[in-house]
Amino acid sequence: MHLELRHLRTIRAIQQAGGLARAADMLNMTQSALSHQVKGLEDQAGIELFARRSKPLKLSAAGQRMLRLAERILPEIDALEDEFRALRSGKTGRLHIAIECHACFDWLFPVLEQFRHAWPEVDVDIRAGLAFEALPALMREEVDLVISSDPVRLEGVIFNPLFDYQPTFVAAASNPLAAKPMIEAEDFREQMLITYPVARDKLDVFTELLTPAKVEPRGQRQVELTAVILMLVAANRGVSVLPDWVLRGVRGNADYITRPLGPGVISRRLYAATREEDATKPFMAHFLKLGRSEPVKLQRG
Repeated sequence: MHLELRHLRTIRAIQQAGGLARAADMLNMTQSALSHQVKGLEDQAGIELFARRSKPLKLSAAGQRMLRLAERILPEIDALEDEFRALRSGKTGRLHIAIECHACFDWLFPVLEQFRHAWPEVDVDIRAGLAFEALPALMREEVDLVISSDPVRLEGVIFNPLFDYQPTFVAAASNPLAAKPMIEAEDFREQMLITYPVARDKLDVFTELLTPAKVEPRGQRQVELTAVILMLVAANRGVSVLPDWVLRGVRGNADYITRPLGPGVISRRLYAATREEDATKPFMAHFLKLGRSEPVKLQRG
């Protein structure tokens, strides 16, 4: 027996309408076409599905069994079609994010707070465990967006620019480097450098300053949380280099000094990497818009 969804819809419509004529109207087909379909279905089943001598038309015992099947399956099919329509219109979807930047949580959470109000049907998650294998995970469709400052050429992946930032030196006000208007690579030789626990090629202070100058700090201490880094810096246990948006809270605080790195202006750009086909989805475009504007508010304090 070859049973199709149209057969289940036919059974349901005839039961709801109580006759072939009204059921044909509900299904947008002629009564003769509907009668032909019912006969074909009964021929396949080898049994009558309707008690034709009753008025209004009623289902036989076999027809009732098929109706129960229709009432179980068709609502799930209808729900799936609604979900696909929502996906096509961009109202729903998935936004799983991987981050190659510890400090990005400072601006990402305000962005997500606004985003969830605008797109409540989009499933949002942050996959911190994938942070350092993020781009392969993006290509495998395990995540949908990667926050990174290191764009690379990958087929099918777009690095959408978000905003520029300046890696900024921060130290205790009592540190001898507080007397300098700008901090250079040589200034780190006698300093304990406090960083996030990531590889050096993911840290701006190394990639932009120390490694090119072939300078090593006196020591390096790795700390997971931004708040703990700043606490240690205030106690003069070391110095750090953090994105300018992170340091908005210590500007004007007498316990700290902040200085630009040099010589020259050192600036970096943050990107949101997405798969090419996802970049134009309405909810993704809105997230990128928020990701460009919210950090600027933090940078300006």
